[in-house]
Amino acid sequence: MRICRIRGIQFSINIWFLALLGVYFAAGVLGKGLVAFAVVFLHELAHVWMARRKGIPVSDVELLPFGGVARMSGELVVEPRKEMAVAAAGPLTNLALCALALGLGHYGIWHHELAPYFIQCNLLLFLFNLLPGLPLDGGRVCRAYLAQYVNLPAATYRMATCGQFWGIVITVLGTVGLLGHLTGLDIIATGLFLFYAARRQKQEAPYLYAHHLASKNRDLQKYGVLPGQVMVARGDVPVWRVTQQFVPQRYHFVYTVDGQGRYTGMVGEAEVIRALLEEGAGTPLDRVRKGF
Repeated sequence: MRICRIRGIQFSINIWFLALLGVYFAAGVLGKGLVAFAVVFLHELAHVWMARRKGIPVSDVELLPFGGVARMSGELVVEPRKEMAVAAAGPLTNLALCALALGLGHYGIWHHELAPYFIQCNLLLFLFNLLPGLPLDGGRVCRAYLAQYVNLPAATYRMATCGQFWGIVITVLGTVGLLGHLTGLDIIATGLFLFYAARRQKQEAPYLYAHHLASKNRDLQKYGVLPGQVMVARGDVPVWRVTQQFVPQRYHFVYTVDGQGRYTGMVGEAEVIRALLEEGAGTPLDRVRKGF
């Protein structure tokens, strides 16, 4: 459901979040629901602000119960430092809002029911997004860190698996809490949605190779030079094993050798990824070197 457009960015609210607001309304505490909405909205605005500051285009933002999803240019995920900064902006904003609320309370600007709930929402959103799993902010920071040492799809797959794990844990704990009359259905719904969103991230992981390569090609055209990295592999090694060593913002050259370690040729990263996408993950490097 679309709610507004700010400086060319379309903001919408996910049906799960809309249902949660309906629960607040039915329970007669719509004010708390609107506070939760405002906290999530400001959280996402922080992501958008940081993304634009880093030169990353943002098209639209969907608000979810645990934060939101900002659809940004694919170049963000292939630039680890930028992704870390954009991901961290949301939780840090929640901490800043807590400090602001406490400061206003010292000056008498305080609502005895909504102000504590405002602080509670910010702390919960902050802590929840620290969990190391996609699509949470903690998962994005961890992926950006891992992408400096392993390839981007592998880092994405690993953190998406962690996101599914946390989704299951939250769903189980929410079910136990519901049976014990300690929590409501919102915890279970959040866990299920987290599991679903993490599963989508995992399914999209293989397609990040295209973004990976396109980003390097853009940087090469723009700057004329790109840091390189040399690798050595036997010619019978499949391309998937080689791409596991590829990292963003470096262009890789693979020197191939035979069983006795003698040099047989060289292939570039572009040829390896093209073989992976067109011929399959099991394509040996010798076949790539010969033009498959």
